[in-house]
Amino acid sequence: MNASSAVFAAVDLGASSGRVMAARVGPGTLELDELRRFPNRPVRVAGTLHWDILGLYGNVLDGLRAAPRELASVGIDSWAVDYGLLDQRGALIGNPVHYRDARTDGVMRRVRDELGDAYLYEVSGLQFLPFNTVYQLAAEPADVLERARTLLLIPDLLGYWLTGRIGAERTNASTTGLLDVRDGVWSRSLLDRLGLPADILPDLREPGEVVGRLRRDVAEETGLRADLPVTAVASHDTASAVAAVPASGERFGYISCGTWSLVGVELSAPVLTEAGRKANFTNEGGVDGTVRYLRNVMGLWLLQECLRAWGGPDLPALLAEAAQAPGLRSLINPDDPEFLPPGDMPGRIAAHCRRLGMPEPRTRAEIVRCVLDSLALAHRAAIRQAAELSGRDVEVVHLVGGGSRNDLLCRLTADACGLPVVAGPVEATALGNALVQARAHGVVGDLAEMRALVAETQPLRRYEPRGDESAWSAAAARIGLA
Repeated sequence: MNASSAVFAAVDLGASSGRVMAARVGPGTLELDELRRFPNRPVRVAGTLHWDILGLYGNVLDGLRAAPRELASVGIDSWAVDYGLLDQRGALIGNPVHYRDARTDGVMRRVRDELGDAYLYEVSGLQFLPFNTVYQLAAEPADVLERARTLLLIPDLLGYWLTGRIGAERTNASTTGLLDVRDGVWSRSLLDRLGLPADILPDLREPGEVVGRLRRDVAEETGLRADLPVTAVASHDTASAVAAVPASGERFGYISCGTWSLVGVELSAPVLTEAGRKANFTNEGGVDGTVRYLRNVMGLWLLQECLRAWGGPDLPALLAEAAQAPGLRSLINPDDPEFLPPGDMPGRIAAHCRRLGMPEPRTRAEIVRCVLDSLALAHRAAIRQAAELSGRDVEVVHLVGGGSRNDLLCRLTADACGLPVVAGPVEATALGNALVQARAHGVVGDLAEMRALVAETQPLRRYEPRGDESAWSAAAARIGLA
C-alpha cells in the first residue's frame, strides 16, 4: 500500500439529487470536498416519465471542471435498474425512462405468470419489483429493441460518454434480473425465454477495473489531463454505501437510507431459499464478491413527497414538532404499491390510515410522525427477517446515507429494532466510491481496512434502544409487519 494520499473524484447520482465530490484518501485521512451538488428531476414528455440524462451529464462535467488538477481517478455510481439504449452508431435512442413510469404496469405479473416465480428467483435471486430492468426491457416497444445494439446502465452510460469504452459493472448488473446469481454471467436462458436480445448486454467489469481514459474532447472541456483514468467502482449506489459501512466483523445489519431504505446483511454467498423468495429478499452484488442480502423499503421518498406537496417547509422545525407528536398512533405499510408513484402523498397516507382503521393524521407533524414510525417498523421487519433467513446474527445496525441526519428516524429505528443504531456517515456512497478507487490505485488495502478508515475519520452517532418493545411488536402487527 502506498503511504501517500491521493485525490479521487466521486460522482454520486441519487434518485433525487447528484453530487461530484473530491475525496482525499491516505493513511488516517478520508476527507470529502463537495465540488457540485444538483437536483435530479424527472421530466414527463408525452405521458412518459424520463430522466434528464443530458442535464445530469452536464452537471457531472461542471463538477469535474471544479476538481483539483491532481486528480488520480474518476468513479461513477448511481441508482440501479434504469438504462440507456445505444444504436449501431453508439448514439442514445431516447432519454432513459424513469423507473417510476407506468410503462411496466402489469408487465411483472405477465412475466411471472409466463416463467414462474421459482425460475426467476433461481436465476437472479432478486426481489420482485415492477421496475427491475428485466421488466422494463420486456415493456420496450419491439421497434426500439430492433434498433438497439447496446444496453448501458446509468453509470456505464456516463462512463461511456467520458471514455468511449463500453462495459457493465457487476454490482449494478446484479440488480437487473438478467444476471445469473450463481454463475455471475448474463443469463442467456432467461433472455431467450423472454424473447429479448442477449447481444445488447456488454461484457462485465469488476469494481476497481479501469474503464478507460478521458476522451480528448472531455479532457479539453473539463481542463483535466487526457490520460486521467475512469475507474469502475461499486457503481450501484447501495453497493458503494455498504462498502463504506464503518463496521468491524460480520454481525451487523445495514440500512442505506435515502429515497429508498435498503435494509439487510452482508454475506459471502446468495440465499436462494423458498422462504427468502416468499419474503421478497434480494441477492445483489457487493465489493469483493460479497452479497447484499436485503429488501427494498420505500424509504424517505414518503417524506420527500410530503414536503414537495407542502411547498418545502422547514424540515428541522417539522421534525421537532413530529418528535412531540404521539407515537405509534397512525401507521401505514410503507411498501404498499400505492406509495410508489409521485403525487399527493399526504392525501394517500391519510386514505391508507382510514382503510386500516387507524386515526387519520391531520397536521403536518402528525403525518411526519406517521411516516417515520412506519419506516422504523419496516426497518425492524427487514432487519429481523434478514437475520432469520440468512442465519446471520445481527448485534448492531449501521444506518448510513442522508437518513442518518434524521435524528428522530435513527432514534425510532433503534427503539423499533431493539438494537443499537450507529448513524453515519451521511455521504457513505461517495466515500465508498472513492475508497474503491483508492484501493484500485494502491492507496488503501482491503475492505476491512477501508471500513476501519471510515470509522476512524467520519463523525458517527450511536443510539441505544429504549422504551417498550411490546408496543413496537403490537404496532408491527397492526400493519402486517410483525
